[in-house]
Amino acid sequence: MSALHLGNHVHLLDTSGLDRSEMTEILDRAAWWERSWTPGTAPLAGRFAANLFFEPSTRTRFSFEVAETKLGLHAMNFTPEISSTAKGESLYDTVRTLASIGVEVAVIRHSDPDAIRALVHRDPGLAVINAGAGSWAHPTQALLDLYTMRKRFKELSGLTVAIIGDLAHSRVLRSNIHALKTFGARVILSGPPEMRAPELEAEAAYVPFESALAEADVVMLLRVQLERHDRRLFSSAEEYHAAYGLNHSRLERMKPHAVIMHPAPVNRGVEIDGDLVEHPRSLIFEQMSNGVWIRMAVLERALEGGRK
Repeated sequence: MSALHLGNHVHLLDTSGLDRSEMTEILDRAAWWERSWTPGTAPLAGRFAANLFFEPSTRTRFSFEVAETKLGLHAMNFTPEISSTAKGESLYDTVRTLASIGVEVAVIRHSDPDAIRALVHRDPGLAVINAGAGSWAHPTQALLDLYTMRKRFKELSGLTVAIIGDLAHSRVLRSNIHALKTFGARVILSGPPEMRAPELEAEAAYVPFESALAEADVVMLLRVQLERHDRRLFSSAEEYHAAYGLNHSRLERMKPHAVIMHPAPVNRGVEIDGDLVEHPRSLIFEQMSNGVWIRMAVLERALEGGRK
């Protein structure tokens, strides 16, 4: 990975801000860390990162914490309920304060994409990594998805990736479309008509569910994000699963080499049969493992620089 100057603030807001060469650098660096990291390795020892999660998170938050620990960073975890934001302090002032006391990178999850965009625009004095912003973007999830597919298939070009489920509310989908198409993959979309994302269908065709399963090399299921729905779209989890869930019968209609992915958290028995989560063709837990190496590469890029 090319080195940039400290203080250059190499932010990561979305994959759309990265070209193919930059994403390849991150994937290659993640692969290097996966091959090379050993306990005791701490190239960024003595430096500070802060994790600011304004929305619930298990995988992303702990994945970043493990990545920070493997790099030797001191990780500071922010709890909105007991911070000055509860007293009305702005996100900018909070992050600017962290930068003033020595924090060099802030990993932020927020329900409002504009909050992260505005923060970066004002230059808070440190690098910002978007760990998930509303329905807008989740770049490290898209990068770890690329990494997982590359490990399995070697080449991304020519793959057909079917992204299925709650399209309307998925930040994972939005970051993945750009990333996958940049590498020459074909993306198709499917799921309930009530959850379509028409603004994305010029970039990725919407196809019937059964066709998506039959055409795909990768079947990527999306979580039904009930917390973002303004009205009830299905009467029950069972109804959704019957219509759009991956079960054993539908698995048999997939190509023999096709794999299952899901950004998690998984609603077992809703998007997918519970026992298919750990099926030999499922890469769901491998995605989680790979996320640590990707986040190490992204953190290192933020602190040590990237390609200008």
